[in-house]
Amino acid sequence: MTEQYRPRVRYVIGPDGSPLTIADLPPQNTKRWVIRRKAEVVAAVRGGLISLEDACDRYTLTVDEFLSWQRSIDRHGLPGLRATRIQDYRA
Repeated sequence: MTEQYRPRVRYVIGPDGSPLTIADLPPQNTKRWVIRRKAEVVAAVRGGLISLEDACDRYTLTVDEFLSWQRSIDRHGLPGLRATRIQDYRA
């Protein structure tokens, strides 16, 4: 085995400071991506609750789309995920 085994965590701290489990993640058929849902998925991947590949498969996202959410949070915080303000946050 070339991959190291990394035990999956049971929960991570979500964007609002509360524990976030797999059951708390947005449904797989989510069509409307509000700030909170995007932030929950990013927190879950960053915390090791789910992998990037699992998140992309589960929500039919591209890696680039997920990484853009992550960059927006890093640069502008949660308001950076607001779709109506995307022009304000572009470099």
